[in-house]
Amino acid sequence: MAVGQDLLNVPFPEMVKSMGVGIAEAQYELDLTSLKIARLMAGYAPEDEEEGSASSTRPNLVRIGDDNADGYSLLELGFTPTFYQFVDTLIEVKMSISMATESESKRSSTTVNASVSGKVGFLSASAKMKVSTVSASFSSKYQYSAEGSSLMRTKLVTVPPPAILEERIRAMLDREGETE
Repeated sequence: MAVGQDLLNVPFPEMVKSMGVGIAEAQYELDLTSLKIARLMAGYAPEDEEEGSASSTRPNLVRIGDDNADGYSLLELGFTPTFYQFVDTLIEVKMSISMATESESKRSSTTVNASVSGKVGFLSASAKMKVSTVSASFSSKYQYSAEGSSLMRTKLVTVPPPAILEERIRAMLDREGETE
């Protein structure tokens, strides 16, 4: 396997896409939660998520002093809902790929010479022999290692509520104050 191909096999585009979609979905959920909190801070009951209905009564008011005193919402008392935003995102991929090849070959040979001669009476015989052995060995070692690590980091900070939201909430509270 080639080292260059291994580097190309890193699913970097998919990692970036997944993280981007994940951040967008998380931002959407954070914004919905902040809007629900703003509704609660205005004194309204939470929406029934199954029915999707919202109550127009304001049971979550802060009463200061006498129990018969008018209640105030947290927004009327100056509190604001907290909104969050992803501001800094980092993807870091580290890879270390190494490949090594080692080849070794050995050759040895042994030669043995032997000669035999003999005489029996007037007959004589002799023989010579030469034997060679050859031993060859070949070994090859391949080493391959791939190490990798990835890091995904994002930073979440608070941001002020949108100005138009504050204006509309204040206008809504003013209208309700006039009708009471």
